[in-house]
Amino acid sequence: MQMMNNYDFEQDLKDIQARINQFLEAQLNQVDTQPAPLADAMKYALLLGGKRIRPFLVYATGRMLGASMNQLDYVAAAIEAVHAYSLIHDDLPAMDNDSLRRGEPTCHIAFDEATAILAGDALQAFAFETLTNATALSAEQKVRLVHALSHAAGAQGMCLGQSLDLISEHKSVSLTELERIHNSKTAALLSAALIMGFICSPRYSDKQLEQQLARYGAAIGLAFQVQDDILDIEGESSVLGKTVGADLASDKSTYPKLLGLDGAKQKAQDLYQIALSELDRIPFNSIALRALAKFIIYRKN
Repeated sequence: MQMMNNYDFEQDLKDIQARINQFLEAQLNQVDTQPAPLADAMKYALLLGGKRIRPFLVYATGRMLGASMNQLDYVAAAIEAVHAYSLIHDDLPAMDNDSLRRGEPTCHIAFDEATAILAGDALQAFAFETLTNATALSAEQKVRLVHALSHAAGAQGMCLGQSLDLISEHKSVSLTELERIHNSKTAALLSAALIMGFICSPRYSDKQLEQQLARYGAAIGLAFQVQDDILDIEGESSVLGKTVGADLASDKSTYPKLLGLDGAKQKAQDLYQIALSELDRIPFNSIALRALAKFIIYRKN
């Protein structure tokens, strides 16, 4: 068990953000696509900023269970690359048609639509190439990591969620249908971050622990989306780094739309308690994961 007396979540998050940003930049500096602007667009999308929640989950889980930070670097980089690719594609005119991401022009605005599509494609491939480069991991661990990430990102995870989200615009969906959308679109990748950190650890054969982490991940993943929906109403564009009210403008089904604003806030609290109850059953120092769950439902961006 790793002891963390006087734990400072904000400092831990900053340290991890700095670590993964440095690692990502070093990996991308090895990519040369001149004279094509492809590498520049990849760097723009991946290094633009962001909270790095998925890398944090990889590091926090792996660290809690005895994995080395050097092992976790590659895994954290891979999942953040997949997340960045998904944001590039989500922002495209054919999908959410957003012009602002993290306070800056979206990739297809900063470059062009074709380059943005290719940058997203390349980042997805870059993610899996990065996993294979993790020399400190066994072949078995790499295969399990590839499976976990591809499953969470593909037709049973993130891509399914985005597809369901698109066909649900201008329609009324039930709470069950909405939760299926966001369990796929948002929670799947957040849960995968936990499982991937777990796979890097000496505990990677503990099926019960894996299931507990997955349930925690599902709860915070859904809570993350609920809070996103709340911020789309109550947030400020200058703080969020993206346009407030975009979901309302697109007539998307959201938790506030189905449950009311107060009901959505209660839903976030309920999910927070579910996440904490899962951590109560884990016999390791889960203080970082507890702090992250709290951060997710009280964040302003």
